[in-house]
Amino acid sequence: MCSLKKLGLSYNKLSGQFSQVIQNLSCGCVENSLEVLYLQYNDFTGPLPLLGGFSSLEVLELDVNFLNGTIDKSLSQLSKLESLSLVGNSFTGVISETFFSNMSNLQELYLGYNSLTLKLSHNWVPPFQLKWFGLASCKMGPHFPKWLQTQNQLVYLDISNVGISDTIPDWFWDLSSKLSYLNLSNNHIKGKLPDLSLRFDGTRIGGTSIDINSNHFEGSIPPLPSNSPFLNLSKNKFSGFSGKIPDSMGFLNNIRVLNLHNNRLTGELPSSLRNFSQLRVLDVGKNAFFGEIPTWIGESLQNLIVLSLKSNKFHGNIPSQLCHLGFIQVLDLSLNIISGNIPKCFNNFSAMTYERCSNPTIGFAKLIFVPPGTGLYYAYLVNLLLTWKGNENEYKSTLGLVKCLDLSSNKLGGAIPEEIMDLVGLIALNLSRNNLTGPITPKIGELTSLDFLDLSRNLFSGSIPSSLSQLSGLGVLDLSYNNLSGKIPLGTQLQSFNASVYAGNLELCGLPLANKCPDEESTPSPGTDDDSDTLEDEDDQLITLGFYVSSILGFFVGFWGVCGTLMLNRPWRHGYFNFLTGYLWDGILPLLFRVVI
Repeated sequence: MCSLKKLGLSYNKLSGQFSQVIQNLSCGCVENSLEVLYLQYNDFTGPLPLLGGFSSLEVLELDVNFLNGTIDKSLSQLSKLESLSLVGNSFTGVISETFFSNMSNLQELYLGYNSLTLKLSHNWVPPFQLKWFGLASCKMGPHFPKWLQTQNQLVYLDISNVGISDTIPDWFWDLSSKLSYLNLSNNHIKGKLPDLSLRFDGTRIGGTSIDINSNHFEGSIPPLPSNSPFLNLSKNKFSGFSGKIPDSMGFLNNIRVLNLHNNRLTGELPSSLRNFSQLRVLDVGKNAFFGEIPTWIGESLQNLIVLSLKSNKFHGNIPSQLCHLGFIQVLDLSLNIISGNIPKCFNNFSAMTYERCSNPTIGFAKLIFVPPGTGLYYAYLVNLLLTWKGNENEYKSTLGLVKCLDLSSNKLGGAIPEEIMDLVGLIALNLSRNNLTGPITPKIGELTSLDFLDLSRNLFSGSIPSSLSQLSGLGVLDLSYNNLSGKIPLGTQLQSFNASVYAGNLELCGLPLANKCPDEESTPSPGTDDDSDTLEDEDDQLITLGFYVSSILGFFVGFWGVCGTLMLNRPWRHGYFNFLTGYLWDGILPLLFRVVI
């Protein structure tokens, strides 16, 4: 073991104290030769021990374990370290510049998703040149880190959710030409963006992925890198002059993900977006876009997995061309003013006809070339805000499992097409707050994967189909404020919901509602008040004059049969008296005495 140079045991279920692992690797060696140690994605626990005996260590990757404690003393002496990755543990404490004083060879540093704080002086000059730096969900703000100005080799930079509430200095964009991935999301960064098409290298293989969501950027959307595969500009204040999406965005011929959710954009969706033939995710929800839903979305963007147009001002009918989206898993057209009928061809959404999904994430691998020409892969996951069970939540690692059709809060009419019941993979179906009519089809029971079903505030009539009670996985149901009638089908599933689920349907009856159905009133069930009255009447018929006479005679015969014998027979009388007194003094009174004590 003393001559071992590389050990890779990642992605297993190894457990135990990490200090014991180091002890086992030392094996009493005076000097350990280990250079590379991969132990990511295991179940190791405890703090990091001193690693002074591993002076040859160049790569240490311990991501996603259950490690804790501080790291400043245990790692600061590893002068040959080139790559350090501790993502997704429970490390705590403050990291100062003295921690890095001996790490002149460091090129990759990943400390994200811990409770660490980087406390570095304003004019600090690092001894290293980083190519990859990730600090997501640690603390580094509130000012933009000036020391990054010295890092002119950066390829990957993730400083999301680190507490920055500052503007981006101009010098930062001078670093961007080599960047392949930039994540500044979930901070409080202010200001306007420059022409990003001039700042990033448009010839870089794989392009540059940019995520700046959940900040305070404002102004117009600038020209963007033409080869960018991933753009998340959501939850900012982009509006600009006319507030429209610039036509220059149509030149993003490599784009896979475009997220403009929750800005101040307006106008019609520009037809230049039809050039995004590789697009997988398009989210323009929570803006002020208007006009009809473009037919070219279904004709030209047939690789879409997620399409969200929610909370805008789109009107007109749902174009039948959307039925060409065979890969679609999330279609959200809610909170618009869309009218007409639901297209029958929605059963062409092939991805929704499968009950299971093999991959819980929607992500894309990316090939990056860094000197001296080594190909490196990394993957980025798609995140999306979805309204689920009344709350808006962000989905990332489980987005691939969500299959959702949300057409709620529009002006749709007509009946629910039975063809929708072919989408047996649907997890959520929301058609609430429309003008839909007709009965609820009995085929609704075929949607066996449903967890969420909302048909409330429509004009549905007729009875609730009994097949609905067979959806054992249904966690949320709302049929309120329709014109439904008749008895709620019996079954533990439908009776387990609150009565508010059925409110506003005046002719509905049966549990869990208080009003009984007519057949329940005419044929009382066992244990009701009517049954009690019947039993009382039957009891009254049994209590006749003969009953009273028999009771009186039985009392006299029993009483005088015993007492009369004792009065006439003296020996029996004395024996009975002695029995009672002995039982009283020797049995009852001592027992009562013990109870009192």
